[in-house]
Amino acid sequence: MTSSAASLVPVNLTLGILLAVLLLVAAGVAAVAHLTPEAKGSRSREILVAGVRAAVQLAAVSFVIVWVVKSLPALLAFLAVMFAVAVRTAGRRVTSNHTWWLTAAPLAAGVVPVVAALLLTGLVPLKGIALIPITGILIGGALTVTVLAGRRSLDELALRHGEVEAAMALGLPDRDARLEVVRPAASDALLPGLDQTRTVGLVTLPGAFVGVLLGGASPLVAGAVQLFVLIALMAVQSFAVAVTIELVARHHLYRPARGAEDEPPGPVSRWSRPWTVRRRRAPDPAAPRDPAAP
Repeated sequence: MTSSAASLVPVNLTLGILLAVLLLVAAGVAAVAHLTPEAKGSRSREILVAGVRAAVQLAAVSFVIVWVVKSLPALLAFLAVMFAVAVRTAGRRVTSNHTWWLTAAPLAAGVVPVVAALLLTGLVPLKGIALIPITGILIGGALTVTVLAGRRSLDELALRHGEVEAAMALGLPDRDARLEVVRPAASDALLPGLDQTRTVGLVTLPGAFVGVLLGGASPLVAGAVQLFVLIALMAVQSFAVAVTIELVARHHLYRPARGAEDEPPGPVSRWSRPWTVRRRRAPDPAAPRDPAAP
């Protein structure tokens, strides 16, 4: 490696050994500290699998992307695969039932308008070498906040269902009652992006800035590119969180109750909750008894 990137991280055996050690350390710390919130599963195993997958996927993409950037159909197919993987990843993290695919809505709500605006204004050409990294950054940002907003929203509904019931008893519609609980918790998903934007240049120099700078551009151009990425990310993430909140509030995106069968999607009445198990109503003692009944 003889380019300017070689001065940043040389690709050699030492790098491979260090990466393996760091991955094992991360998995070991997660195991020793019991960093596994769920009763089943293992965060240390997930860390190991994620590291190995990242290495394999990056190696594969390194070969594929050379061909993708030269063909428009291949470029569109590659972007579609990126989006589909993000939807599946976000949906699996938020819920285990069939509503996981609805996470496509918050992802698309933020990413599609921003990318379309970039293409229509000519700021980004319809070329893979420019469109793939920018779209990937935006999809990744939307993925992160969708997972955080979805999990926080559903956790809060499960924890504070009594407050939702009380709000409904006072006459609030189902959606509004859930919003009172969901909105404050889900809005915290925007904090990582806000903190990154506030501290850029003071605490961190993000990848877009460093990459453009190493590519030979002036510091002014590198700063402009990074500023664009950060502001575009805030727009994408705001859309994603807002749509996620709405899906949860309308009971389109939900988790099945423990021990209950998966409920059909869509709004439910105030007497049917996603966190309760439906039970058969006890017979009325005063009702006439059917002679044919056992």
